[in-house]
Amino acid sequence: MKEATRLTCCLPIIIVLAADLCVGIRFSAQLSEGSITDTANQQQLRTAVFALGSFWRSEAVFGCLDGVVRTTVGYAGGSKTNPEYRSLGDHAESVQIEYDPKVITFKQLLEVFWTSHDSRQVFGQGPDVGNQYRSIVFTNGTEESRLASVSKEREQTRSKSGIVTTQIQQLGTFYPAEPDHQKFELKRNPFLLQLMGNLPEEELEKSSLAAKLNGYAAELCPPRLQKRIHAKINDILRKGWPILREV
Repeated sequence: MKEATRLTCCLPIIIVLAADLCVGIRFSAQLSEGSITDTANQQQLRTAVFALGSFWRSEAVFGCLDGVVRTTVGYAGGSKTNPEYRSLGDHAESVQIEYDPKVITFKQLLEVFWTSHDSRQVFGQGPDVGNQYRSIVFTNGTEESRLASVSKEREQTRSKSGIVTTQIQQLGTFYPAEPDHQKFELKRNPFLLQLMGNLPEEELEKSSLAAKLNGYAAELCPPRLQKRIHAKINDILRKGWPILREV
């Protein structure tokens, strides 16, 4: 079972919104994704895939990082063809990260991976119990495998209370999860979706801004970015600007 549903995004912005309904923000029906996607050359982007428990939280953890262009939750690490949430087979819940290696490296992503879950747990993460929540670093090629192995050895050295159970596995097929699982934390906050312009599902899944706001909604962004996003939202509420275009 997944962790019990928390109160949706217990952030001060909701209080501000309730108090300032008279502001009358003028929301457009939608905003073209072209105006909010990252400007990094798509050909220079790289992809990393990790499994570290519930993919709802995992996506939020990585979405706020500088250099991460977009995130997608899905299934990897198993043999079942076309897995689904209710029929995973032997796959693990995973997050795919598209990133600009000039801004953030695979090694840095590994550091976030280790600090964002308990790699010593054998059969799940916290209250999420089951094989689908196991810890895996998926790799593309020899260099990533080497970096993953070195980082795992370092993590084991740091661990004083157990064996690091994380698997290092060559990435096979990554199967994107169903739409209702993408940007899950963000979708629990309709107000933030409105601020983005109520993007269609396909655009929302690919949006760099949505990836960051997904982390913000889960309160998993670095403190400085969390405060910056909060300030921008409050500024929109005060001035009645129609749309949040960037953070």
